Amino acid sequence: MLGREPLWLTVFVLVFGLLVGSFLNVVIYRLPVMLERRWQRESRELLALEPLADQPSFNLMVPRSHCPKCRAEVAWYDNVPLLSWLWLGGRCRHCKTPISARYPLVELATGLISAVVAWYMGPSVMLPAALLFTWVLVALTFIDADTMLLPDDLTLPLMWAGLLLSLIGGLVSPVQAILGAAIGYLSLWSVYWAFKLLTGKEGMGYGDFKLLAALGAWLGPWMLPQIILLSSVFGVIWGLYAAARRRQGSMPMPFGPFLAAAGWVALIWGQDINAWYLGYFQ
Repeated sequence: MLGREPLWLTVFVLVFGLLVGSFLNVVIYRLPVMLERRWQRESRELLALEPLADQPSFNLMVPRSHCPKCRAEVAWYDNVPLLSWLWLGGRCRHCKTPISARYPLVELATGLISAVVAWYMGPSVMLPAALLFTWVLVALTFIDADTMLLPDDLTLPLMWAGLLLSLIGGLVSPVQAILGAAIGYLSLWSVYWAFKLLTGKEGMGYGDFKLLAALGAWLGPWMLPQIILLSSVFGVIWGLYAAARRRQGSMPMPFGPFLAAAGWVALIWGQDINAWYLGYFQ
């Protein structure tokens, strides 16, 4: 049924995307904490310091989700994506502490963009890969927005997945995937060092290089100019909005979310955008 009816496929992926969005909320919060603890352990080992006292297990599965104030564990019926938050009025069932609206928004956004991917790609063999690509970009977007960090634990597997996918008939050929990864990394690496030599400041982080390399591995070198242009446009729009709301001030603005958004747009509409752009100048 799903294989013959794109509408039902889209609805199914929408619901499944809500569930994935709930898990991504866990990844977005816990992965940076896990990395910080790992870096602390490694730093102490490198400096020959005494190891930290044993800490309770903390990973993507343990401990169970709980209220940060009253510490009550979240029951399964209070963890239904989107619906539980609405049913509880955005508050903890036990202590009535407000729960951030970002949790259901991440779930809703993940569900909606997953449905868009299913609608445009249909029941193709590339659909699972495109959905995985989308979900990793969602996680990277919010982690970078929160911490100014694009973890290697996500960017590097994403890049290798794109390269390996090209060997089994992915979106681009193996040659294009390799060139896309190399050019993507080197292009932002060059901009980084040119900016640093001219100003003495760092304009972006190494995670941005790796993310663009991953996008190049998935989409090929011909999508990179479009991704860089779109991400710059998205950044300018957000910068103007933030300035109008007086939120940004002199604080640095992460570039990863704009790269991720541009990469996702290129996945869905990139060929059409390139065809329009090239046709406009013919």
